[in-house]
Amino acid sequence: MTTSPFQANLESAISMDEADELRAFRHQYHFPIQSNGEPYIYFCGNSLGLQPKSTAEHVLQELQDWQNLAVEGHFHAKNPWMPYHELLTNAMAYVVGAHSNEVVVMNTLTANLHLMLVSFYRPTKDRNKIVIESDAFPSDRYAVQSQIRFHGYDPNECLLGLMPRPGEVCLRKEDIGAFIEQHGSSIALILLGNTNYYTGQFFDMKQISEWGHARGCMVGFDCAHGAGNLPLNLHDSGCDFAVWCNYKYLNSGPGGMGGIFIHERHLNQNGIPRFEGWWGHNKVTRFKMRDDFEAIPTAEAWQLSNPPILSMAAVSSALKLFEEAGMERLRAKSIQLTAYLEFLVNSLGKNVIHIITPADADERGAQLSIQVKNADKTLYDQLTKQGVIADWREPDVIRVAPTPMYNSYQDVFQFYEILKNALGDRHEQK
Repeated sequence: MTTSPFQANLESAISMDEADELRAFRHQYHFPIQSNGEPYIYFCGNSLGLQPKSTAEHVLQELQDWQNLAVEGHFHAKNPWMPYHELLTNAMAYVVGAHSNEVVVMNTLTANLHLMLVSFYRPTKDRNKIVIESDAFPSDRYAVQSQIRFHGYDPNECLLGLMPRPGEVCLRKEDIGAFIEQHGSSIALILLGNTNYYTGQFFDMKQISEWGHARGCMVGFDCAHGAGNLPLNLHDSGCDFAVWCNYKYLNSGPGGMGGIFIHERHLNQNGIPRFEGWWGHNKVTRFKMRDDFEAIPTAEAWQLSNPPILSMAAVSSALKLFEEAGMERLRAKSIQLTAYLEFLVNSLGKNVIHIITPADADERGAQLSIQVKNADKTLYDQLTKQGVIADWREPDVIRVAPTPMYNSYQDVFQFYEILKNALGDRHEQK
């Protein structure tokens, strides 16, 4: 029997925090404050990340340049607005593991997904199906259903859902491969959330891409719950495209900008279908106005409109912190922090509480999805009253995401104490 390196006491948590080389980053974020003046234990970065303290300064700079320069800010602002999105490209490419020419920050998540489906869902009479998880995030389902209908097909026939085995919650890797092998000749596109929003399961993107391509399928991923959470290595995965938002683990603000990845093998292809706008046109001749569309030979060709600078300023401030912290160090801390939470939750008794997220660190990020036997949302409400901000998902899951950038081991231990007391209260009431 393996002995755990963790201990269920505050002294151990304090010791791990003192040894944490990333601990100073916690002080670069604003935490919401309870009525008693204490900060909440914030485990909801998988829904909306905390605001970096530097964000206000970044946004204020653009407001001041707008005030003082008006239209001239496009060329003479401290950070000129015309090429502003280019300031984000290298940092974003680093976070998602891509080449700089494969990435651009633009639009929002589902808008970007639709743009990618225009290019990479190309149904034919014999190959018209899209594969998603049976419990994919609703917006992804709505998007692919509407795209299937747009092409004149029936979602009831052309949308295939990957189902876990009976009695299980997560998908088995071998079952995904077998499904693709069985249905591959009729599949136009495989589109998975690379980290499932509900279970927290992280999929092997490289293997799925290889399986899909071997059967002639396009392969894309919604990385909303992966970007900034764990290394994605999008280029090396070989997937055709990916989309994500930047307001969860990447901390760019509510409804903040999204991003796209397009593998470089698809760049500068004249025949690729694409919805186009002037910001994807050759930068040198963009303002000549009357030229036919000439695509930028990078992922920038998928841009439509000039970028929203105030929103991009928030992304800029957030990405600078990721460059400073480093994805390798963040991932190493995340594995340890999540394992500590797992240890503490499991110590409460698996007959009472159950983690549906995979136990293998290679198959999950920062999120643990917790089911409590015979519990309902009143347990979650009780945790909130005790100073915990997590996330409830119907019918019976509390999603808890200790984020390595700003959460501490003491946060995890305090959450465990509050959860343990709440479970005890429920038992006494019964």
